Amino acid sequence: MTEIDILLPRHTRRWQLVLADRLRAAGHDVRLVATSATDAWPALLEAVLAAERRLSHGDGRLSARTDLEAGQALPARPGALRIDLSGRTPASDALSLRFDASPSAAAAAIALAAGRLPDLAVLRGGQLVARAHPMVDSRLIVGRGLEDVLARAVSLLAAVIDGGEAAGEADAEPVSADAPPAGSLAGGLLFATAPRLLRETARRVGHWPSHWRVGYRFHDGRGVAETGSLAGPDWQELPDDGLRYYADPFPFAWQGRSWLFVEEYPHETGKGLISVCEFDGAERPSVPRVVLEQPFHLSYPQVFAFGGELWMLPEGGAGRQLVLYRAAAFPDRWERHVVLVDGRELFDATLLEHEGRFWLFAAERDGAGSTSDMLVAFHADRLEGPWRPHRANPILIDRAAARPGGAFVRVGRRIVHPVQDGTLGYGGGLGLADLLRLDEEAVEFSQPVPLLQANNWAYPKIHTLNRAGRLEVIDGIAEVRRRAPSRAAAA
Repeated sequence: MTEIDILLPRHTRRWQLVLADRLRAAGHDVRLVATSATDAWPALLEAVLAAERRLSHGDGRLSARTDLEAGQALPARPGALRIDLSGRTPASDALSLRFDASPSAAAAAIALAAGRLPDLAVLRGGQLVARAHPMVDSRLIVGRGLEDVLARAVSLLAAVIDGGEAAGEADAEPVSADAPPAGSLAGGLLFATAPRLLRETARRVGHWPSHWRVGYRFHDGRGVAETGSLAGPDWQELPDDGLRYYADPFPFAWQGRSWLFVEEYPHETGKGLISVCEFDGAERPSVPRVVLEQPFHLSYPQVFAFGGELWMLPEGGAGRQLVLYRAAAFPDRWERHVVLVDGRELFDATLLEHEGRFWLFAAERDGAGSTSDMLVAFHADRLEGPWRPHRANPILIDRAAARPGGAFVRVGRRIVHPVQDGTLGYGGGLGLADLLRLDEEAVEFSQPVPLLQANNWAYPKIHTLNRAGRLEVIDGIAEVRRRAPSRAAAA
């Protein structure tokens, strides 16, 4: 147990109290210490956030001002670890948080209004301790984007205290002691946020918010994981009816036949299912049919063989369980076999067998915020578990490197992992990262290298890459116009 004093400004924000509760839950002795610092946010920003909260009934947002109750604020303790969130220049021995080099979270909101993605850094005595690059899922509403950033501020500070986030050393970063000017916020809202919101609103009148297309090709040559490029034989599109899309393709070769498992997402229901199609001798796909459905969203159906059985590990983060399914009658009937990880929101969990052990990598939604920026790992001696979280969790917080985008690929002595790049938005791109170190003490990946585009695939924003035998698959976002189901289809 560590004694921790959190130094707060006169007007606290809910995220700061959430951090205190998080550290207490981890067993630390946490004390809130009020200071005379103001950390005043621009009046325009307060007005914008208040209006957004009223429209969305979001009084519980992390950015909301929250006054300390009587008795909550206590005197500082000599010798306690200090986290200075007051917004003032911190003492040299205190941990402090920077939002784009500013001690005020208002800087993150101003960056979001201008269309930029803010970064986070934890400093001690001017030295960089840890950094994070939060994913921002909503880039149209400033308050929603700020929620994503503040949620990962909590994650980052908690990880630093518990030793999870990999620490690094760097020269002191420039720090602004003043709150950002309100004028820059007004300019961002007027010239960046408002046009983005109008364009997207107009687009959604006639188009689905997102619609994925699966691409496939059969070939014997080197694949995308080897070349780093989509070039090569032409990609063919898996047809859909425009009322649903297919995404997250995982091919599987079995008994001389080629199958493709996908997420099927009917726009009308807004809930993902797992479907499968088979390719005939002429390499033509059948119409996908549903093979697994749950009350919550399913996707990312990693199918594999092990121990004489066929298995599926789909994403079911909304159900707060990572469940392993066994094929009772391949490929149409799957039975729930065992819960690998319980009580956590894990997304796109990807299995790797390495040096006699099993490893899982997934993006985790840590209480709030995005599902695409925090990488965690688990390991086990047996497929069925028990699975133990890695001691270095979270491995990283990075919108361009955290969320898996396909199965691991062995390229010679290299182990390559496709990872999603959310810099341009969810599904905005894919990179390839080499696994450099994997043991119970540490996990290390190289910086992802973005895939090179080619003119044989019409949709440059992709987020899945897989291959099984001669069958290689990807997916990409398409612009598809809305249309209502026909009466015959509805009947």
